Formats: sequence, structure tokens, C-alpha cells
Amino acid sequence: MMFPPTPEPPPPPPEPSVDAEIVDYLNAPRKPGDAAHDQSLFLYGLIGTTALVLYFAKSAHVDDPFHLYLGLIMLCLGCLPALLWAKGDAKPFPIFETFMLTTVNAYAIPLLSGHQQLGFYHPDTISTAALGVILFQGCAIGCYLLVRARPKRTPFWTDPIVTDKLSRYLSYGMALTSLYTLFSLFYRDLLFKFLPNETEGILRAAFFGIGIVATFLAARRWGAGTIARPDLIFFVVNFVIQFILQCASLFLVGGISMIVLLLLGYVSAARRVPFIALILVLPLIAVLHNGKSALRAKYWNSDAPQIGVTDLPSFYAEWIQSGLQSHDDDERQKGSTSKLLERTSLFHIMCLVVSVCPERQDYLYGETYKYIPGQFVPRFFWPDKPVGHISTNKLSRYFGLQTEEDTKTTTIGFGMLAEAYANFGFYGLGALGLLVGTMLKKVTTWGSESPLVSYGGLLLVVLIAWSFQVELTLSIWLSSLFQACVAVLGVPMFVRSFGA
Repeated sequence: MMFPPTPEPPPPPPEPSVDAEIVDYLNAPRKPGDAAHDQSLFLYGLIGTTALVLYFAKSAHVDDPFHLYLGLIMLCLGCLPALLWAKGDAKPFPIFETFMLTTVNAYAIPLLSGHQQLGFYHPDTISTAALGVILFQGCAIGCYLLVRARPKRTPFWTDPIVTDKLSRYLSYGMALTSLYTLFSLFYRDLLFKFLPNETEGILRAAFFGIGIVATFLAARRWGAGTIARPDLIFFVVNFVIQFILQCASLFLVGGISMIVLLLLGYVSAARRVPFIALILVLPLIAVLHNGKSALRAKYWNSDAPQIGVTDLPSFYAEWIQSGLQSHDDDERQKGSTSKLLERTSLFHIMCLVVSVCPERQDYLYGETYKYIPGQFVPRFFWPDKPVGHISTNKLSRYFGLQTEEDTKTTTIGFGMLAEAYANFGFYGLGALGLLVGTMLKKVTTWGSESPLVSYGGLLLVVLIAWSFQVELTLSIWLSSLFQACVAVLGVPMFVRSFGA
């Protein structure tokens, strides 16, 4: 008796590649409650906030007890959104939370630690400035909690834009940004030998936009544990190279922004703070900050020696050696970390504006805001367009900090809060708080279920990178954000046009 042959079992399905696993993770809709609820980040944040409150309650350098209470209120309000984010099940991009955290180091800590320039202002001026910051915080937080919105379902917010070879494109992005940073700093003449100088702003926006996306997405993958070891090594090497090159100009803000972006990406995915990495990195930043003034005095003059790529090891060795030394008696009284926090202060600028307006000089009544529409016009169509920092320069001249000639070489950070008060007083601060709370709540909710590699997801990545740019006025904040969005969202379009 004949039996039919036993059919062979079907071959097992192929195992998903690393790229496919990564794409599945980044393309998956991010719905509230999907991840396991973890209270550890909230507990660490609560402990840290409590420790800061207790520390400054005992050792704050304030002459007026009222200033102590105001400073502690600012500190708590600045930390509150981040604590609520860490406690809740839903974990949208912490854009608003990051923005509010910046008010702690920019306004609360300078008041509580007795920023040296506060001694020039009357106690009533300091009180008014602190109440203005609290007004902004209260309006922003209240509006953010009360405003309602729904996740967007349009293709812009839901359709993935990169579906294959993702790790390769992220690696290309990091490598291209490293090369551009190298050439723009050390081989600028060669870079623009074949390119018109007018393209510098476009190139900078494009390459650093790519770097923002690549850094944040790689950090998210690192925090989620979905990054392969070779990709992680390649990312870390490029990140370190970019940090070294960025800081070689003796401006630390670019390097610090990179670290903050990396930290935000990692923490938003891992739900934990990398304490060991912070313990290693923060002292290094403090040392570099402590030594930069001496190196600027040496290298920022017409007779200074030109630094080349091969000189970077000896340059950084000199910088670190200078940072480990005290340069004057006043600096011996403070640690490097304290001076670093003091340098991030915007509260003394707030006090300056409050002391002048409206008693000595009238409010500007929107003078600095009128430049905003023009900043969105490409310079190609408007060759005589005002410089990007036109609002900042206007404020610097109005309050006597700089002359017209000074603004061509140096920019002073005012921040949105001081600008709002300079234009409309307390009404300006309240309106700014309502605007920030409403818009950030709307945008983060619209993209709360968007894949990270959708256009909506990339928009959130750019926003989180701009959320800690607190020294900018509103016009330069919006215009630079617009340029970055054009670059970041335009690159995937370019990639897809080649069949990515």
C-alpha cells in the first residue's frame, strides 16, 4: 500500500535583522501606558528636588528672607513639571518639562546662591524680578495642565519615513556632522573655496540638524537597549570628536548642548539617570569652564597663535591645566561647579530690565517682536535682511550694555523672560507663559503617538533640542528652530527620493 510522501516542514522564518528591530522600535506608535510603569525616576527626582530645597533653605546667600521664599518657589515650580512627567504612566517627549527645568539654573539658583551681580540692585528690584519669573512659571504650568489636545492621525504625524537601513543612515549622519564641524572650524577656506559664503548658514543648519536627529535617536536606542555594539562605539567616537571640535573655539555652549541632548534622549527611553556618566562628565565641564577665560585671553587676540587639528592634544592639556588652577582671589572662594552655574544665570539680566523699565526708560511695546516675521524670509530673497540676533542687539543697546560696534562681535544672552518684561512688563511675562504652555502642550500631544522617525516625531526631536536654548530671544529662537526643522525634515525627503 502506497502512502503519499510526508511534506517537508516549511523553512523557519528568517530572524529579523538588527535594522528591522530598530525600525520596529522607532516606528512603533508611542501610546500612553505601553511601557511598564517605573517610579524610580520620579523617586530620584523627588529626592534631588527635596535635597536642593533643604540645602538652599539652610545655606542660601540672601539678605532678605523674602528672597529665600521666592527662590524656593521658583525652584519648586521649575522642577514640578519634570516630577509630574516622571510619575505619570504617559511619557510624551519632555519638551515643556525641559524648558521649565531651565528656569531653575537660570533664575532660581542664581538668586539663592547670591549671584555677585545682584549686589548692584535694590531688594525691591530683586523681589519684582523673582515675582515676574514666578508669574511666568505659574501661567505656563497652569496652561499646560489645563489645555486639551488629541494625537494627530494625519500622515505627517503617523507615517514612518525611514523603513530600512536605519542604523546606516544614522551613522552617516554622525560622520557627516563630524566632517562638517572639522572643516568649518579648521579648514574653512578650503570648504568655501568652491562654495559661496552665502551658503554657510544653510550648511550649518543642515549638518547640525542632521547631527541633532542622529544624536537623539542613537541616545534613545542606547537607553532602550536596541543599539548594536558596533553602532554604539561608532556613535560614541563621533560624539566625542564633535564635542572636542565644538569646544575648541572656547565656546562651551555647543558642547554642553550636545551633552544635554544626549542625556535627554537616553533618560526619555531608559527612564533612569546615568549617574556614573554624570559624575565623570560634570567635573570635566566645570574644569573647562574654569580655564576658558585664561585661554581666551591668550588665543583671542590678533597676535594669538593659530590652532590646528594636530595642536588639539596640547591645547586641551593646557586648557585642563589652566582649569585646575585658581586665577584670582574671588575665584578661590568658589568651586568650579558653582561658577559654571553662575555663568548660566539670566536672573541678573532680569533684574537689570526690571530696574530700568518703566521708571527710567519706557517699555518697548513689542519693538523686539516686530523683527520675527522678517527672520523667516531667506536671505537669498532679502540680501539686506537684519542679522539673526537683531532683537538681542536692540536690547543690549537699549539697556546700555553694548554699543552698535560691540554688537558686531559679541552677543549677550537676554532670554525670553527679560525680553517679555522689557516689552510689556508683567503682562508680557504672563502672555509668554500662556503661549509657551499652550503651544508646547498642543505639539507634544499631537505627536504623543507618532513614530520617532515620522515627520512629526522628528519635529519633536528638534523641539527638545531647542527647549534648553534659554538665552535666546523669541525671534532668534523661532527663526533658528525654523531653519533646523527645514534641514531635519528635508533630509528624509532627500533620502526617500533615492529609494531609502
